[in-house]
Amino acid sequence: MKKDFENLLIRILQVMSEEPRKSFNYKQIASKLELHSDELRRKVQEELEKLLAQDRIEETSRGKYRIKKKVVFLGILDMTNNKSGFVIVDELDKDIFIPNAFLNKALHGDLVEARILRERGKRNPEGEILKVINRAKTHFTGIVRMKKGFAFVDPDDPKMYKSFYVPEEDLNGAEHGEKVVVEMTDWPEKAGSPFGRVVKILGKPGEHETEIHSILDEYNLPYEFEPEIEEAAKQLPKIITPEEIKKRRDMRDRVTFTIDPTDAKDFDDALSVKRLSNGRWEIGVHIADVSHYVKPGDVLDQEAYMRATSVYLVDRVIPMLPEVLSNQLCSLRPNEDKLTFSVVFEMDESGKVYKKWFGRTVIHSDKRFTYEEAQEILDKGKGLFHEQLEILNKMAKQLRAQRFKRGAISFERSEVRFKLDEQKNPVEILVKIPIDTNKLIEEFMLLANRSVAEFVGKELKKKIFVYRVHDKPKRDKLEELKNVIKKFGYKIDLRNDKKLAQAINKLLEDVKHKKERTLVELLVLRTMSKAVYTTDNRGHYGLAFDYYTHFTSPIRRYPDVMVHRLLQKYLDGQTVRNVTAYEKKCIHATDMEINAQHAEWDSIAYMQAKYIKDYIGEEFEGVISGVTEWGLYVELTDTLIEGMVRRTEIFSDYFIFDPDDKALVGQRTRKRYQLGDDVRVRVVDVDLVKKHVTFELADDFTKHQAMVREQIKKRKKKNQKKRNKRK
Repeated sequence: MKKDFENLLIRILQVMSEEPRKSFNYKQIASKLELHSDELRRKVQEELEKLLAQDRIEETSRGKYRIKKKVVFLGILDMTNNKSGFVIVDELDKDIFIPNAFLNKALHGDLVEARILRERGKRNPEGEILKVINRAKTHFTGIVRMKKGFAFVDPDDPKMYKSFYVPEEDLNGAEHGEKVVVEMTDWPEKAGSPFGRVVKILGKPGEHETEIHSILDEYNLPYEFEPEIEEAAKQLPKIITPEEIKKRRDMRDRVTFTIDPTDAKDFDDALSVKRLSNGRWEIGVHIADVSHYVKPGDVLDQEAYMRATSVYLVDRVIPMLPEVLSNQLCSLRPNEDKLTFSVVFEMDESGKVYKKWFGRTVIHSDKRFTYEEAQEILDKGKGLFHEQLEILNKMAKQLRAQRFKRGAISFERSEVRFKLDEQKNPVEILVKIPIDTNKLIEEFMLLANRSVAEFVGKELKKKIFVYRVHDKPKRDKLEELKNVIKKFGYKIDLRNDKKLAQAINKLLEDVKHKKERTLVELLVLRTMSKAVYTTDNRGHYGLAFDYYTHFTSPIRRYPDVMVHRLLQKYLDGQTVRNVTAYEKKCIHATDMEINAQHAEWDSIAYMQAKYIKDYIGEEFEGVISGVTEWGLYVELTDTLIEGMVRRTEIFSDYFIFDPDDKALVGQRTRKRYQLGDDVRVRVVDVDLVKKHVTFELADDFTKHQAMVREQIKKRKKKNQKKRNKRK
């Protein structure tokens, strides 16, 4: 009887939403649910009255009801690590929560059709997946677990909640414990697991090349270019002819230089500086003219479109274009003439723009600076091209101030950089905060991107174009931010949309030198929508620009190549049609960008795990970056390595999760661990395959832990010997 009452409201909605235009009385619904007793039928009637009061159904005639509002939506499934998921639907303010039992064989990233089964007040509505419209992927990496006559492949991705059943004949030589790539072949109706076959053997889990290639295969990233692509690149003309120079604005006489990271190999952009007779400055933003070499529809173009972006893993780059293009022909290397597409500004020292010119140019870079070298010249007040760097820096600061005044969000997230030895082992982790020269380049790239977008979208009007748009934060995410920061004594006014950006900036400024800075910045970042490529200009909220595009990195981003081509067509007075084709390309570029980003994050997580593995038993300072029912996530202050303290491994008390305060609370001591708290942790274990680090709280001492510490002391000595050997 109790089982019959469970989820009765959900089951009633399931019946009604299957035939949304039909009206039902309580007897008909009870019959469909095979509820035959008078008590159960009365319960159905009570639930119908509740649904009517909630405005979920309507009474079409006396005692007859039907679904009132739309309950079926298309969306993307985002799985959580605890085997439930959320369907992200653009038209809804809140994502639809999907319990594991209602996933209906859908996997992370799939495009699905889902229906809402019940509202849950302030919490996300609960629903079920009706069907999978399109699989996000069919190839997965994992480890073989042999059984008699068959095997399972346990996926690396924690969001993949099922292992693959692989018949013995489909193992293709893979053995127990090996890491492989498995292709999903089927998921029969009554099967508990999807079926698969091994298509590639990667090697021994935990080894460097195995794990890096595992990341590449997990995200379907190509290791190298096919011979025909390399050959096509080699056939490109290496010499810039006088005829080509005549077609362009010759800017080789300007002081010109690039400023890039120390380890950069491809140089997309250069800046030129020239004082004008009227006291103003001519500032040229020069971008590699990839579209001169890569023509629409040729093999290089097809390959670049397919890849859509370069991917930057910790120890290697998976380029969008072959090296002949990315590191040679198109790279704006010093002391070489180069073909560029430029935006040339006439500006004063306050950053005010008086004139703009767009077009193809030829330049000659005089110097390749690293960020640090250029910064040293600014700091010392002397050195090569000091005057030009000073002018650019002064303008950049003015441009930045103007941008924030208009409502741009002030993000300065720290970046993790690794120092690797010859075997590609991480020997040092550096946390880099942007310096003035980083910001200098950023501001002029933003200015060029915005100016190109304004020229096409504002001046030419109604022209097909590729924009980079960023929508306003979702209300529910902002409410969550407001509730969390309240616990630290901060407030944010969400009533005025126009002043929201100012309120966010004030919050970021208030926490700048506080212990909770990293946490609050992360929470603010989570409220933001994802920036995407589209032909539908909606502005860029985070930058406070009404028009914005990506023009400045065509060596590593395909949308920039599209922008160059479109801009040139409009400069030539041509018309462009077929917006649908461009929108399709925008969607592909966005998807590939997200894919690359996840691969890069996995690469960083692997290298961080590899680095900290040599420090098992060591203690570090950290900040609680997440609190869940299964434990605390702690981010180390010096290296930004994140690991977990399991709730069941905190022995000083019995802790329970308080979802409202995002805290673990001790039942006896009332000790609280919550977001933003400083803690000292000890490294207990590292799983390189899962890229997972396990911590324990250093101040949580028990007899059990005393025994554990004796064990890790031995490992600590062993690790110290390893470190000494590497040095």
